[in-house]
Amino acid sequence: MPVDASNALLRWYAVDKRRLPWRPAEGEAVDPYRVWLSEVMLQQTTVAAVKPYFAAFTRRWPTIGALASAPEAEVMAAWAGLGYYARARNLIACARTVADEHHGRFPEEEAELVRLPGIGPYTAAAVAAIAFGRRAVVVDGNVERVVARLFAVEEPLPAARPRLRALADSITPSGSSGDFAQAMMDLGATICTPRDPDCARCPLSDGCAALAKGKAGVYPHKAAKRPKPARSGTAYWLENEGHVLLVRRPGRGLLGGMTALPSEDAPQEAEWQEAGRVSHVFTHFALDMRLLCASAPDRRAPGIWWPVERLGEAGLPTLFAKLAARGAEWRSHTLQPAAPQARLPG
Repeated sequence: MPVDASNALLRWYAVDKRRLPWRPAEGEAVDPYRVWLSEVMLQQTTVAAVKPYFAAFTRRWPTIGALASAPEAEVMAAWAGLGYYARARNLIACARTVADEHHGRFPEEEAELVRLPGIGPYTAAAVAAIAFGRRAVVVDGNVERVVARLFAVEEPLPAARPRLRALADSITPSGSSGDFAQAMMDLGATICTPRDPDCARCPLSDGCAALAKGKAGVYPHKAAKRPKPARSGTAYWLENEGHVLLVRRPGRGLLGGMTALPSEDAPQEAEWQEAGRVSHVFTHFALDMRLLCASAPDRRAPGIWWPVERLGEAGLPTLFAKLAARGAEWRSHTLQPAAPQARLPG
């Protein structure tokens, strides 16, 4: 891509860039904390899904120091529903590392950023470029698509990724690399979209090899996906006098550190009744969970006995929020009508 095309992209970005809550207003300084937080939240998650979480996090914890001082359970609960919960655990670890070892200031170089918990090569490049103006090659899914079309890369993803990064490196300018990276991402999100790219509005159309072939929408090629393996399990809704038993999952593994209904093993002997099944797809597998429900005569089972009417405040991850909704249906049909109804997140 010639230099004048790079300039054309930056001119387009100056006018048509997306207004996003983590980007500073005109005349404001870039806040590395907001850049980092947004990049972590946006990993494998849409902008629309991230916006309310970002707003809630920055209201509650407006600085890296505030987040570093927050109880882990509160941060995990605030993250509930956003998915990929290892990101939340790494978020806390990174904030505390920056506060404790870097005097509350993010390092400015990629090589130092990538040593922080939860920061991989992409996030390190994004923070270095956007927050600190360092020349860094920032390649997300949107950038991969733009580059694959600009150069009509025939090799399918994911094998093409090293070449796509090298091509992105070849067109990244020495100056304004943060704006350039965001312009490429915005271009992929708004014009060079996966389906039906709007080539007539694209500032790079004159130099696009895929468009010259009349095949802009064909790229990037992707290898056939393997079907995800299927797993199954059991969760338990155990209730006593308007309280339901919750547990804190182990810090490592699936949904680590999150509040959830007990699963796999029954928390105590009871007359369990099946209340339906819930399916949920994770990154590497699909999970089918059945729900067993029972009323307990006491609260001897260890865990957190949570008021059912406040269940929406428990910070349940999406899978267990779905299961809890089944439990609420069961209790409305099985227990006394006077029992309080669960208020669950929509």
